[in-house]
Amino acid sequence: MFRAIILFATLFLFSGPLVAQDRAAVERQFQTWLKQTVWPRAKAKGVSRKTFKAAFSGVSLNWKLPDLVPPGSKPQTPKRQRQAEFGSPGKYFNRGSIDGATLVGRQMATRHAATLAAVEQKTGVPGRIILAIWGRESGYGRVKIPHDVFQVLGTKGFMSTRAGYFTDELLAALQIAQAGHAPKSAMKSSWAGALGQPQFMPTSFLDYAVDADGDGRADIWGSEADTIASIGNYLAKHGWVRGRDWGFEVTVPPAVSCSLEGPDQGQAIARWEALGITRVSGRPFPAHERQGEGYLLMPAGRSGPAFIVTPNFYVLKDYNMSDLYALFVGHVGDRIQYGVGDFSERWGAVGGLFRSDVAAMQRALEAQGHDVGGADGLPGFRTRRSIGRWQSDNGRPATCFPEAAMKATLVP
Repeated sequence: MFRAIILFATLFLFSGPLVAQDRAAVERQFQTWLKQTVWPRAKAKGVSRKTFKAAFSGVSLNWKLPDLVPPGSKPQTPKRQRQAEFGSPGKYFNRGSIDGATLVGRQMATRHAATLAAVEQKTGVPGRIILAIWGRESGYGRVKIPHDVFQVLGTKGFMSTRAGYFTDELLAALQIAQAGHAPKSAMKSSWAGALGQPQFMPTSFLDYAVDADGDGRADIWGSEADTIASIGNYLAKHGWVRGRDWGFEVTVPPAVSCSLEGPDQGQAIARWEALGITRVSGRPFPAHERQGEGYLLMPAGRSGPAFIVTPNFYVLKDYNMSDLYALFVGHVGDRIQYGVGDFSERWGAVGGLFRSDVAAMQRALEAQGHDVGGADGLPGFRTRRSIGRWQSDNGRPATCFPEAAMKATLVP
């Protein structure tokens, strides 16, 4: 009986996929993977043995990173959790983040006026937008970036749910080191492997980083000029439309359905005006914008601010695939340059659902023929408008946002 208890306890203690592995053995497999898989590919891209050895000197696996799948284990089912994307969108716009990014952004606008003007002239990207991204990504270079990029990308390339993607990023990081853009000591990243003040993934660095100060290196770690120019170049190469704004906060009358939201339902801003949509400022839309295409954006459905956004809003989403991120950047940029205040409409007390609850609702809507954009538990625009259509079809007021009361009906 005693031996049985000990055996049961041992199995219980070592049942988790990470604990179950012999970590020393996995570390040895990691080192073999670096030598047999990564080194040949790095060498083919022009990385020297010296650079390779320096990059991985003292590097071991970081077992604290998320989404790891050690050899011989299976991916874990994500725990039920709340996050900003499916809670109240208003949490993303907390007072400290907004005010901090605005205050320091104005200081940086003065300090780097000449560089910002030169980059705007070259790329068409307004300086206020570049500043807002810089502030959001790294607090204008003031936020400490803690991780060794080779450890992060090595770990995730060896054993994560997206191993192929992170292996490619690891190879790009080695190319950056080989080119001498930064010493290994400066190659710090986020937990996902994003580098420097603009938080570029290594492949984005190779494609978009710019040497603006003329020292022969694209230094997004220490050079503010290179950081500003690199962000502007990134947005320009992703299609920023010179002369157009990112968007405008608007009032959407009850007769205009919130299910009209989305970048695939765009029309001339003048046509949105004809439906009764107006700017909250009371001013007309700029004349040069009225004939350009605009899109309805309602991040909290009927329970929060609404916007008519332009194609440039979706360029901001190329930087970070989140409606709230792009909206934060646009809004902070406007506060930096124009001194605007908070959104006119307050964020409602929506959300509070588990991601698994939202995913269950999405699957139920898909079964009824709705395109929710995938059952990922995140209420993107396709999910929001599908909810609005379902609500209208079932005689309910269309709010276009997940509600707890809907779950009981949609998911028996």
